[in-house]
Amino acid sequence: MHSSSLSSPALHIGSGAGFSGDRWDAAGPVVRTLLQHDGPRALIFETLAERTLALAQLQRKQHPEAGWEPSLERFVAPVLAECVRGGIPIIGNFGAAHPHGAAKRLQALAASLGLPALRIAVVTGDDLLTTLPPERMSTLLAGAGIERPLVSANAYLGAHEIAQALRAGAQIVVTGRVADPALALGPMIACFGWAHDDWDRLAAGTMAGHLLECGAQVCGGYFADPGYKDVPDLANVGFPIVEMHADARFVVTKAAGTGGCVDRRTVIEQLLYEIHDPSAYLTPDVVADISEAEVCEQAPNRVEISGVRGHPRPATLKATLCYEGGWLAEGEISYAGPNAAARARLAADVVRERLRRLGLGHLKLRADIIGISSVFGADHEPMAERTAPAAPEGEDLRLRIAAAAPSRAEAEQVTREVLALYTCGPAAGGGVRTAVTPRLASGSCQVPREWLTPAWEFAA
Repeated sequence: MHSSSLSSPALHIGSGAGFSGDRWDAAGPVVRTLLQHDGPRALIFETLAERTLALAQLQRKQHPEAGWEPSLERFVAPVLAECVRGGIPIIGNFGAAHPHGAAKRLQALAASLGLPALRIAVVTGDDLLTTLPPERMSTLLAGAGIERPLVSANAYLGAHEIAQALRAGAQIVVTGRVADPALALGPMIACFGWAHDDWDRLAAGTMAGHLLECGAQVCGGYFADPGYKDVPDLANVGFPIVEMHADARFVVTKAAGTGGCVDRRTVIEQLLYEIHDPSAYLTPDVVADISEAEVCEQAPNRVEISGVRGHPRPATLKATLCYEGGWLAEGEISYAGPNAAARARLAADVVRERLRRLGLGHLKLRADIIGISSVFGADHEPMAERTAPAAPEGEDLRLRIAAAAPSRAEAEQVTREVLALYTCGPAAGGGVRTAVTPRLASGSCQVPREWLTPAWEFAA
């Protein structure tokens, strides 16, 4: 994305994924729609959550050549050739714990598709475990109250390194941990040349990126609720495209020929999604203010957002620290027929009492009857005190027991007690499934900007 695009009337940016588990075929209609537009275009893939990154770090410890998004090729392969031929740069945080490894794999993918060698840029500087000296890491850990071994520690970087790479001619930009909206803000800065302190434009671009970052959510995916908020052809839901202008006016729409809908309601829901304070949405690039934003439907599936304001960026960057969290024990069993709910409650009481007698009464444990009390209660609340909405007691119920344990042996004892319910009662339980898995826990902290040196480079 070169400076020659600065005179273009609009930049079109499409979303190819909103999380690691998203649909592999979603980007195809987006790219075909982008190709119908003249002028600058870009495609983003947002695949990195906090837990995803920690899992990638664990994977890299076992296999040093791994550590990037596991579905990288499945996401990119269907559209890579079209993007290269159409001059559509791809920006993705699918580098996870190993951006250079992802870049290498993408280069191999391009070769397998008969494409020439690509200009692939890698953004670095987010991994605190490799960039900060021990004394500074100790300061962060103490501030976050973390005493267990770290798995990952990553700061949320901004958009400017992405923009620099695009202006240098990158066809793909691979990042690790960046703020999700930065994936889209980077192409905007590269295209329009917005200054680092052009707060209103940076804020508008950030909110446009926020609308793109969750994929189909803004197109009705997470919005749909039949009979209340009906969404057409949800099985073919489209992914969003933002039309951004140099003055930061922008419209959100979706891929042509797809289901779903983009209207005032879906846009407002996504604007407010994960926003703790609408007047002060903190990001690495700007503090965005949508308290006076206006959302206007221009036409079917075309919504304009205006009135976004910006304030100077924070002095610190947020960082997420993931660490070893012991073990998770899970056991499930079904109860059916008359009085099923009472038998499920009795089974939960039996497990609690058995663990107490085995000296494991100290374990943090929760019991949920799925369909009656499983979503609204907190971990520390006894089942009888849950404030779930009133619901009829069904005759086909699933009891789930979960416990946090410091050791695998203790976790296995919990699952053993669930398994024993088969014959030790109560009556008519069946379909037991158990699992013991290592847990990851996380905490957050603020890192002074001057501690970090974000950078980018073309992959070898």
